Amino acid sequence: MADRWWRRPLVKPRALKAGDRIAIVSTSWGGPATFPHRYEAGKAYLAELFGLEPIDMPHALRDAAWLDRNPQARADDIHAAFADNSIKGVIASIGGDDAIRLIPYIDLNVIADNPKIFLGYSDPTVLHFGCLKAGLGSFYGPTIMAGFAENGGMHAYTEKALRKVIFQTGPIGEIEPNSEGWTVERLPWKDPANQSRRRTLTPSTGPRILQGTGIARGQLIGGCAEVLEMLKGSDWWPPADYWNSAILFYETSEEAPPASHVLRWLRNFAAQGILPRLSGIVLGRPGGQTDEAYRREQEKAVLRALAEAGLQHLPVLAECDFGHTDPMTTLPYGVTAEIDCSRSRLTLLEPGVTAANY
Repeated sequence: MADRWWRRPLVKPRALKAGDRIAIVSTSWGGPATFPHRYEAGKAYLAELFGLEPIDMPHALRDAAWLDRNPQARADDIHAAFADNSIKGVIASIGGDDAIRLIPYIDLNVIADNPKIFLGYSDPTVLHFGCLKAGLGSFYGPTIMAGFAENGGMHAYTEKALRKVIFQTGPIGEIEPNSEGWTVERLPWKDPANQSRRRTLTPSTGPRILQGTGIARGQLIGGCAEVLEMLKGSDWWPPADYWNSAILFYETSEEAPPASHVLRWLRNFAAQGILPRLSGIVLGRPGGQTDEAYRREQEKAVLRALAEAGLQHLPVLAECDFGHTDPMTTLPYGVTAEIDCSRSRLTLLEPGVTAANY
C-alpha cells in the first residue's frame, strides 16, 4: 500500500459502560434543530435504556442551513469529541447527504490518537471510512434520531444487538434472525404525535443466500451504497489491496435508487478490482420500499454485476437487518465475519471492543 495510513492495524475501542459520557455530533444534516422532539426522544433512550450521559457538542443543535454553510464547525465538533478524554463514545445525531464535505477539515491524527467508539449509519459512512484510514474500528448502527428515537421506542432487537457489540467484550457470535418483523414505513417526523405511534411491521423471513456454497470468511467493510459512491476516488477511499478477502456489507437508503444504479455502482467496484478480492457480500434490506419486486430487482442487479465479473460463486447473503430498516443490528468495521451458506447465517467471530479499563 502506498499510503502509510492504510498500513495501520485496526484498533478496537474500549467497551462502553453505564455512566459513560457520550458526545452527539451532527455530521451533516441539522436534524436536531429541525425536529427537536425526535432528537430529545433519542437522547432519552440513550440515557434511560443504556445508562449513558448524552453530551450535545457545541454545534450539534445548530439549524440545518447554518450547518450546511459550516462544514468546518461540524469537523470541529468531531475533533473536540474525540480529543476529550472524559468522553467515551461519539454518536451521529442523524444522517444526511454531505458528510463528504468534511474530509478537507478532518485531522485523522485526532481520531488515531484518541480511539473511541463511533456509531452511526447512512451518511456517517464517510466518517467510518475516516476511522478506517485512521486505524480505528467503528460501528455501523443506529443514530440518535433513527434507531434510538424509533417511533414508540427503540426495538428490542436493535437494543440487544447494540449491547452485544459495544458493551460486551466477548466474541459477538451469530447475528440472530429478526423475529420482530421489519419496517421502512414513513411516519412524518414533523408531527410529534407520530413519535409514540409504532410503525407497521412486515413479517421477516430471515436472511437468504442468493449464491455461493460453504463458508466465507473476511473482515467487514461497507456501508450505504449511495455514500460509498461519493467516497470513491476520495482521500478516504481505501487502496485496492485493503479489500483483500473482505466481506462487503452493502445497503441502499430510503431514497430507493433503481436497480440499474446498483448495477452500475457495482460495475465500478469490479473495474477497480475490488469485487474479485472479496470473500463475500452481505446485503441489507433496501430502505424506502416495501415492494418485494423492488427488492428482488436489486438482488438481480447484484447477481448480474457479479456474473459479469466472473464471480458467480461468490457468497451473497441478502435480506439482512442493518442500515435503512428497523429494527437493525450493529456491524463493527474490521471484525472477522463468517457467512455460512448452508444456514444463511452471518457470524462475527471476534469482539468489536476491548475491556474498559478507566
